[in-house]
Amino acid sequence: MFTIEILCVGNELLSGITLNTNAHWLAGRIARAGGTVGRVTVVGDDLGAISSAVKESLARKPDLLIVTGGLGATYDDMTLEGVAMALGKKIAIDERAVQMLKNSYARRHLHYRINKVRLKMATIPEGSTPIENTVGSAPSVMIGNIFCLPGVPAEMKAVFESRILPLVKEGVGRFVSKEVNYYARGVSEAMIAPALARIVRANGSHEIYLKTHPKGYYKKTVPQIRVQLVCKGADAGKVKQKLDKISAQLRREIKRLGGRIA
Repeated sequence: MFTIEILCVGNELLSGITLNTNAHWLAGRIARAGGTVGRVTVVGDDLGAISSAVKESLARKPDLLIVTGGLGATYDDMTLEGVAMALGKKIAIDERAVQMLKNSYARRHLHYRINKVRLKMATIPEGSTPIENTVGSAPSVMIGNIFCLPGVPAEMKAVFESRILPLVKEGVGRFVSKEVNYYARGVSEAMIAPALARIVRANGSHEIYLKTHPKGYYKKTVPQIRVQLVCKGADAGKVKQKLDKISAQLRREIKRLGGRIA
């Protein structure tokens, strides 16, 4: 199992000002590649909180830790300093990161002077490697198995796709995922829950994902649910066989319980 933890930094995420779409997007991309997100943690713009969260994550020994947010030039952008604190390292201006800043401004025809404020975005933990931001300004940073990415979604996605996703795929190896959904009427979650538990026990939770999603009531009295089945593995043929087998079981259970597939 290739396990990844996600740490999102920003007071705006904790105050309800900003919806944490970064964690949602990252988790989806990682899952589709066959990786496992072990935990998503959100902390505010506080050095102690960032440092503690990084230490706690590394203690669980994930294959990768992805940190998003807090790489900018403002006073509350503390992510890199917090990561350095957790690792017992200092931060320093990195000339590679400075050049990346210059490249980003030149690419967008921005005639900015690299002053003290902007140099903050090139001040990174010692021993780390800057990664050029092809969409925005602040470079991302890699140090060991930690990747620090910008909080701006477009910038974060670009770095993930180009630098991190290949590592996930390499770590996972061969991977196939197939999904089917059934919309059932006349069956509630509680009614079908024992059957789903038996199916998961028989197949293993690492090979299948089986989940019900309530969809309200038809004509106010008849329960409706969506049953989501995802089968995973290294062999496409075996994955399809398993999907077909479990799908047939689900259809039989829905019928047995007096429901029907809408």
